[in-house]
Amino acid sequence: MSLQDKVMAEMKAAMKAKDSEKLEALRSVKGAILLANTESSAKDGLTEDEELKLLQKLVKQRKDSAVIYREQNRPDLAEPEEKQAAVIESFLPEQLSEAEIEAKVDEVIAKTGSTGMQDMGKVMGMASAELAGRADGKTISTIVKKKLSK
Repeated sequence: MSLQDKVMAEMKAAMKAKDSEKLEALRSVKGAILLANTESSAKDGLTEDEELKLLQKLVKQRKDSAVIYREQNRPDLAEPEEKQAAVIESFLPEQLSEAEIEAKVDEVIAKTGSTGMQDMGKVMGMASAELAGRADGKTISTIVKKKLSK
């Protein structure tokens, strides 16, 4: 079942349950998928990797907005953003813990033979590819910097 089919099924369930916040999040996912499908590069639809990147982008947007709203002392605006992020995250694969990410980064560093910060790009490229969809890029970057600066 494709992501679009899953979203449509969830939308129907949210409509029946009259869950407006979940429905709003699902509509934004559907809109983003449709927009991505209409782009010239996506002739055969989105690949699974592209779908994951799209979902991660939507979650990151919601979380960033929530942080800004919290900084401006607007919890009334932050809470719906956080709920939407949670709904969208439900379509992502299970996220790895920080310890699991560190273990993967250690493996990548060992594979590449990296010794310092000059190898950050090489390590980040491989780590991002291996952890795609299961870890946030910012978290990976932070861990790689910590490991390479030792």
